[in-house]
Amino acid sequence: MTEEQLMQRKAMFMELFSDPTYKPMKLKELAMLFGVPKHQRDELKQVLDALVSEGKIGVSQKGKYGKPDIGSMAGVFFGHQKGFGFVSVEGFEKDIFIPEDKTGGALHGDTVLISAEAEGSGGKRAEGRVIKVLQHANEEIIGFYQKNKNFGFVIPDNQKISKDIFIPQGKDMGAVNGHKVVVKITDFGGEGKKPEGVIKEILGHVNDPGTDILSIVRAYGLPEEFPDSVMKQVESVPDSISGKDMQGRLDLRELQTVTIDGEDAKDLDDAITISKKDGAYTLGVHIADVTNYVTEHSPLDEEALKRGTSVYLVDRVIPMLPHKLSNGICSLNQGEDRLALSCIMEIDGDGTVTGHRIAETVINVDRRMTYTAVNAIITDHDEATMKEYEAFIPMFEQMKELADILREKRKKRGSIDFDFPETKVILDERGKPLEIKPYDRNSATKIIEDFMLMANETVAEDYFWQEIPFLYRTHDNPDPEKMKSLATLINNFGYSIRFHNGEVYPKEVQKLLANAEDTPEEALISRLALRSMKQAKYTVGNTGHFGLAAKYYTHFTSPIRRYPDLQIHRIIKENLRSGLSEKRVSHYDKLLMQVAVQSSSLERRADEAERETIKLKKCEYMSRYIGQEFEGVISGVTNWGLYVELPNTVEGLIHVNDLQDDYYHFDEEHYELVGEMTRKTFKLGQPIRVIVSGTDKLLRTIDFILGSDIDGK
Repeated sequence: MTEEQLMQRKAMFMELFSDPTYKPMKLKELAMLFGVPKHQRDELKQVLDALVSEGKIGVSQKGKYGKPDIGSMAGVFFGHQKGFGFVSVEGFEKDIFIPEDKTGGALHGDTVLISAEAEGSGGKRAEGRVIKVLQHANEEIIGFYQKNKNFGFVIPDNQKISKDIFIPQGKDMGAVNGHKVVVKITDFGGEGKKPEGVIKEILGHVNDPGTDILSIVRAYGLPEEFPDSVMKQVESVPDSISGKDMQGRLDLRELQTVTIDGEDAKDLDDAITISKKDGAYTLGVHIADVTNYVTEHSPLDEEALKRGTSVYLVDRVIPMLPHKLSNGICSLNQGEDRLALSCIMEIDGDGTVTGHRIAETVINVDRRMTYTAVNAIITDHDEATMKEYEAFIPMFEQMKELADILREKRKKRGSIDFDFPETKVILDERGKPLEIKPYDRNSATKIIEDFMLMANETVAEDYFWQEIPFLYRTHDNPDPEKMKSLATLINNFGYSIRFHNGEVYPKEVQKLLANAEDTPEEALISRLALRSMKQAKYTVGNTGHFGLAAKYYTHFTSPIRRYPDLQIHRIIKENLRSGLSEKRVSHYDKLLMQVAVQSSSLERRADEAERETIKLKKCEYMSRYIGQEFEGVISGVTNWGLYVELPNTVEGLIHVNDLQDDYYHFDEEHYELVGEMTRKTFKLGQPIRVIVSGTDKLLRTIDFILGSDIDGK
C-alpha cells in the first residue's frame, strides 16, 4: 500500500466514524461494509491500526472501532524505575497512571493503546491499563552485562526501562561481567515475561576509558562514522577557493576582519567587520558559505539532515559535517580567502537597523581572536594584550560600543536573559575529569551573541516580508495556566508578575528576574520561570520569539553545525541569484515542514546527550571526594530533601532522612524545611556545608550529608 493510498483510506474511515449514525463495528463487520475480501483484511487492519496509533479513533476491549472515547486511547508510555509508568495522551492535561501490574509489557517510550479504568478526581491522575503495544521504541538497548551459569542478563542504563533483558546461552558474544553492551531485542516479553535479546556489540568494560561516554552516544543513537558515499564526495572538495568560486561575489577582503571564538574552537563559521561614520555603524556579519560545497540532495546534504546538528559532548564532538569541511574549506581561518554569505547592516546610535544588504561575498580574516584576548582588551585593558593587537583596538572598542547599544535596546523591549553558568569539564587523556568549573560569559562572548542575534533578526524580517518559504526559530508565548502557577509560587517569596488580558509579556518575566537578582532565591526564581516557558523550535511560520521579545527570528549564523541555517542559506542564495520560481516555491513548501520538525527533535536529542555526559563526569569527579566537606548554597528545597549547589556547578541531594537531628517537614508556602522540635529551618540560598556521602554513575546522582555549621560549630 502506497503512502497516498493509506492517506485516502484513513480519510474514508474518518468520514465514516464521524457520522453521528455510526455504531462501533469489529474488523470483520467493517470489511463486509466496504466489500474488502478476506485476503486484503490485513491491509484494512493496517489502516485502522495507523488511526488508533495517531489517537484519531479508539478500539474497545471487544475489538470494536469507533471514536476515541469508546474506551481506548493511544499515547506514549513513560516508564519509572520502580515498574509503574504514565501514559501521555494528546488532549489530556494530565498523564494517565499505569500501575506496575497493568503495563502490559510496555517499555519506556513505547506507543501504547490504553483503557482508562479509574477517573481522576481531587487532583489525582486517572488510572489505566495497557491493552496493547502499538509501536516499540527500543529495538536496541544499552546496558551492563551480568553473567549467570547458563545465561546472562543486561541491566539497562536507562533507569526508566525497569526490566532486565534476558540473554540466552550462546547469544552473548563472549561478554563478561562488567561489559557495557548493545542488545538487540528479539522478544519484547509481556505480562510476567522479561524481554529477551542478543548482544550485537561490546562497547568495552565499564572501567575502560571512554566506555561511559560511548554508552551515551549509542543510547541516544548519535551517528559516528560518516558513510562511504559522504567521504567519497568529500574527496572532491577543494582545499582552497578558486577564481571561478569568487565570480559575481562582493569582494570584502580589504576590510579589517576578525573571528572571535573559544581557544579550542576549530569550526569558525562567523566573522565580523565594523566601521563608524557620523554616529552610525556599519556592521558586517559574515557567515561561512557551506552550501557552496553541500549541494541539495547530495550525500553530504542527506547526512547533514539526518544528523541535524553537531553534538558537543565532554570528550568529543560529533560533527554535522566531516572535518575537511567544518575545520577546512568552510572554516573562516586566518589569512585564507573564504566564501561567505554576509548580512551587512547600517545601524544608528539607538540600535535601529536603518538599512541592510544580504550578499554572497569573499572575505579574508586578518586575525583569529579568542574571547579571552578580546575581553582582556575591552574589559581589563591588559597592556601586553593591547600591545599585541594594537592595530585592532579601535575595532574592538567600536564593537563594544555597538553591542552595548544593541543589548540595551533588546532589554528595553523585554528580552529575557537566563544567565545560568554553563559547566566546563576538563579531562585528562584517559577521559578522567581533572576539574569541573563554571564557564562564564564575558564581555567578548556577549558581543558576538549580540551581533549574531542582530543578524538573525534582520534576515528573518527580510524574508518574512518577501513571503518566501523559510525556516524560523520561534518561541511561543507561555501557557497562561503555567504562568498562573508560577505567579502563585513566586508570591511565596514576595514577588509578583502582571497579566495583561490573561497573557504575560516578556517584559514582565524580565522584571521578575531583575528583581530577584543577587537574592538568595535568584537561582530558584530563574529556574521556575524557565520551566514555565515553552521550548524554542524551528517552524515554517513566523510566530515570533517570546524569550527575545522579537517579532522575527531565525538561525542564520551557524551553517557548519546546524542544518536549519544551512537550509535557509540555500534559499537565500537561490533567491539572490534568480529568485524562486513557482516550482521552487512549491518544492520548499513541501520540504521545510519536515526539516523543521526533524531539526527540532534532533536538537533536543543533542542537548539531552550533552547534559547526560556532563552529569556523568560530575559524578565521576565527586566520587574522589567522598567523605570530604565543601561549602555550597541550598539551590532547591523539596519534601524529599535539600539540593545543594557547589561553586563548581555540581549539585547534590541531602535526603530528608539524613537530617538526623530532627524530623523535618516541607513548608510549601515558604519553600523551606522546618524541624518539628528545634524549629531549625533550611531555606533557598542559604549557605551550607556538606560532606559527599556517595555517587551513582548509573543514576548520575550525587548524595550529600550535612557538614559542620557554617559558623564553624
